[in-house]
Amino acid sequence: MSPAGATSGEGTANGDGTANSDGTTGRRATLEEKARRRAMLIRAGIYIFATHLFAGFVLLLFALGDRK
Repeated sequence: MSPAGATSGEGTANGDGTANSDGTTGRRATLEEKARRRAMLIRAGIYIFATHLFAGFVLLLFALGDRK
């Protein structure tokens, strides 16, 4: 087994000694995964905010429509 970050015959080795098929190290893949998760959380927050804004607008329409 190779140490973390050492190169093997097929590319760079991960922390567990395995090589990625695209040649990235385990650390780089971890950073990319963290960036993807952060982007997903930001996107989810925007979707949640927009959904609540739309729901508030619909409730406002019902409240105004109920007035005599």
